[in-house]
Amino acid sequence: MISIKNLNKIYKNGSVEVHALKDVNLEIEHGEFIAIMGQSGSGKSTLMNIIGCLDRPTSGEYLLDGIDISKQEQDDLSLIRNKKIGFVFQAFNLIPRTNILRNVELPMIYAKVKSSKRKQRSMELLEKVGLGDRVNHLPNELSGGQKQRVAIARALANTPPIILADEPTGNLDTQSSEDIMEIFKSLNNDGTSVILVTHEPEIARFADRVIVFRDGAIIEDSQKEGVLK
Repeated sequence: MISIKNLNKIYKNGSVEVHALKDVNLEIEHGEFIAIMGQSGSGKSTLMNIIGCLDRPTSGEYLLDGIDISKQEQDDLSLIRNKKIGFVFQAFNLIPRTNILRNVELPMIYAKVKSSKRKQRSMELLEKVGLGDRVNHLPNELSGGQKQRVAIARALANTPPIILADEPTGNLDTQSSEDIMEIFKSLNNDGTSVILVTHEPEIARFADRVIVFRDGAIIEDSQKEGVLK
């Protein structure tokens, strides 16, 4: 599904070059649940942005389902993102003046899904994350955990095979964090690939594979005992 070879990302800060990723090699198969860990500035979020087609590598190869991402035009990358990848962010990124049903519909609007199908799909997804009775609520009427449930439902709108979650529990209390991770685990059990960035070991334990970054490079790639490689 994801094949990364000799990937490098260099940012320029004035006259200074920052080597955010250094010769990263990584293979990710369909249906994996992966946690990417590391200190701030280790390169984990940079890698996440490249996997999510939000940024391009300076050099190296990134194939997503056989597509060479570095060779795609911006419009093509937008289509790939909308079809193949669902995003969940720490800050939720919900539209505050729009009810949660409409928030979940947004990716389907971009995908030009018919209105009736959008509403039906959004209702089903909100039911799936336990918010079927809140569809007309605005985001500011929900708790942090509930907002993240809406964000997950929105990420699933176009049935992407991959969910990318960047510190999805960073703004949540312990119980809400556990609840959100159980949702991710359930999605993974149903066949969705989940790749999440976290600095919390108690969150990473939900994953079947943990990749640790330091100074732009992978220093550990471990799999739970009993999980097939």
